Amino acid sequence: MDTRGAVVTSVVAISVAVGAIALWHLRLLIFLFLLGVTWASAMRPSVERLRKRGIPRGIGVMLHFAAVTGVLALLVWVAVPRAIAQLEQAVPTSASEARNSARESSGIKHDLLVALQHRLENLPSGSAVIHPAMSMTTKAFEILFAILFVLATTAYWILERQHAQRLVLSVLAAERRGRVRATWNLIDLRLGAFVRGQLLTITFVSVTLSTAFGLIGLPFWLLLGVFAGIIEIVPVVGPLLAGALAVGTGLTIDWRHGAYAAIAVWGLRLVQDYLINPHVFGHTTGLSPLVILVTVTSIGLLLGGVYVLLSVPLASIAATIIEVTVLGRDPHEQPLPRVLLSAKDER
Repeated sequence: MDTRGAVVTSVVAISVAVGAIALWHLRLLIFLFLLGVTWASAMRPSVERLRKRGIPRGIGVMLHFAAVTGVLALLVWVAVPRAIAQLEQAVPTSASEARNSARESSGIKHDLLVALQHRLENLPSGSAVIHPAMSMTTKAFEILFAILFVLATTAYWILERQHAQRLVLSVLAAERRGRVRATWNLIDLRLGAFVRGQLLTITFVSVTLSTAFGLIGLPFWLLLGVFAGIIEIVPVVGPLLAGALAVGTGLTIDWRHGAYAAIAVWGLRLVQDYLINPHVFGHTTGLSPLVILVTVTSIGLLLGGVYVLLSVPLASIAATIIEVTVLGRDPHEQPLPRVLLSAKDER
């Protein structure tokens, strides 16, 4: 290899290494940006529908933000106090409560309560709490900034998406623009359908199982139902874990409550698999449950739990690109996902 080739190879290798390091250190910012883009994909069809009725995109975005804020406020007002009460009932908040509960228990529960008692007896003094409190305040500001960044990204991506698309397509050859635009739109539709489908699934499972567990008479029925809804994001393993936790909670009363909990979880699973998922969600991401499971687990182990939120969207993007570029499938002929909103005008 001549000197010039060696220099070029070295520059390329160093550039790749520097780029990889930069991406790793900026992974949180990239995560927040992609999260905003994903939320924008979920909101954009309804924003466009409002625009066709004479409501500007900016006002449509603000209406969506207001609706989400209202739903969260209602959730906090209705569900959070009851959940906190159940959590306080489940977990002792003082050393004396932990000691009394430990005396009345046995086995693993006894060991956990004894450990909790020791932790409560060795809580830090007031002066030792100041620094952690300041750290929590800083963390709260970081969380607030992250939320505002995601909201701003969501709004700007909806408002400026067409300009960004035209800019990217302008650098491509004319004969490739139609295929790239169709692929871009297909990815956007799949991301939006996935987010709406996940929100529907979480809400449906949480409400249904919370109601069922409450009727059965399980303790901590609201916490169990909400946990079962949230853990739905992890296919196969999530529902199994939620079901095992519900059945185990029922067995702490008697075998009948455990059996009733198992029937409730199994019955809901059947309704989801044979009625709701095929007819409501359909072909949203183009991914099999096995691929989703491996992707979620891999990203969770490599990057951390919070990044799991984007594991399925990223896998869907990669799968769509592979379908078009490697397998040679026409993006115009791919089935359009439809969750809540029609996608027939997005070609």
